[in-house]
Amino acid sequence: MRYRRANVEGGTYFFTVNLADRHRSLLVDHVDVLREVLHYVKERHPFRMDALVVLPDHLHTIWTLPKGDRDFPTRWMLIKTGFSRRVTADERRSDSRRQKGERGIWQRRYWEHLIRDDEDYRRHVDYVHYNPVKHGHVARAAEWPHSTFSQYVNQGVYSPDWGEGDDSGSFGERQ
Repeated sequence: MRYRRANVEGGTYFFTVNLADRHRSLLVDHVDVLREVLHYVKERHPFRMDALVVLPDHLHTIWTLPKGDRDFPTRWMLIKTGFSRRVTADERRSDSRRQKGERGIWQRRYWEHLIRDDEDYRRHVDYVHYNPVKHGHVARAAEWPHSTFSQYVNQGVYSPDWGEGDDSGSFGERQ
C-alpha cells in the first residue's frame, strides 16, 4: 500500500516517530546513539532541525528541508536503520518482520504534518517542548534533558518556567 505524504520541496515538517513497543524506553536509554545517527544523517542529507524532543518510546521533531529537497522519507529510513543497527537485538519480532529480515524496534509508519504558517509552526514547537510534561515525565519543560527547549530559552523564545503549572496539556494542540 502506498501512503500519500506531503511533498513540498524545502518544506517545514512536524514528525512523530514511535517505537513498535510503546512500553520500552530505548530512545532515552540510547539517546547518545540516536544523537550520533541524527548527526550522521544530517551531514550526508542536510536539513535544519528546528525542534526536537526524545521521550522513552517516541520522538517529535520539526525539520526544514533545503530548497529543492523534499526527501524526508530517505532521512527517516536512514535514521531508523542506523539506530536499529547500533542497539542490541532483544526486541520481540512478528513473523512478518522476521520473514522480511526487519528488526522490531520502530513502528513501520510515522506521522508527518506540513507546517502551514507561522502560527502552525509556533503551536507545533510548543507541542514538542511541552510533551514531556504532558506525558508526566517532568513537572516543567526545562527539567527534560532530551529536548531543544534550553536552546529556545537561550534565544529568549521561552522563559525557563514556560509551561509550568499548566494542567491543560494543550500546548500545540487546537483548542
